Amino acid sequence: MFLGITTLAGAQVNVQAHWDFGRKAYPDAEATRQNFTTTIEQFRPDRMGNIFYFIDLDFYAKGMKGAYIEFSREFNIGGKGLAIHGEYNGGVTTGENNTYASQFQHAFLLGPAYNWHNEDYSFTWGVQAMYKQYFKGLGGADAFPGFQLTGVWGWTFGQEEMFTFSGFIDFWRNRKPYSNDYAITILTEPQFWFNLNSVTKKKTNLSIGTEWEMSNNFIFYEWGDKTFYCNPTLAVKWTMK
Repeated sequence: MFLGITTLAGAQVNVQAHWDFGRKAYPDAEATRQNFTTTIEQFRPDRMGNIFYFIDLDFYAKGMKGAYIEFSREFNIGGKGLAIHGEYNGGVTTGENNTYASQFQHAFLLGPAYNWHNEDYSFTWGVQAMYKQYFKGLGGADAFPGFQLTGVWGWTFGQEEMFTFSGFIDFWRNRKPYSNDYAITILTEPQFWFNLNSVTKKKTNLSIGTEWEMSNNFIFYEWGDKTFYCNPTLAVKWTMK
């Protein structure tokens, strides 16, 4: 799972718990997909720009599957929404029914960004166009250059800020596993949340909702030629402001 930056008026941390239905949606192709994911996410603005990171912790019923992190730093340019965006991606994963472990081929990204928000920050969006450098990985994976185009959005609406619709979409150049061929990968993860503060009148800062991970050329399996997957979750979120 990849989560996007949403520009906010102030710093916040949120913790999300996702029950993943991918194994049910694709019982053959995704039989070893995680059962559960916990995400820790923080956005923190400052006078120079902002820092954002998230950590995904994936779990099987028997224990942890792996962890993935994205960390970014933006430096504002001229105070008109323009920024320079630098980012690191990397992580590790394990098998469900054996003892192997592996690493995601990590990467560094750099490029311009543009962020926009309305007056009360209830609607935000941003775009990033970045050079993406993959570093050498396990199994003889070579370093190679690429690119990534990212769009992110956040919209809180309804009476008493009842609903939030947020997410991201990524397009990037990636190397296919076990191949010297390249492909354009598309990944989007829209989230829809019902914010309980709107009905409890207390600052519980809890939300219930869902995320839909939709991708093409992102998940690879040795059997078949399927490239598109849609993996829904049922989720809860606790926001600390």
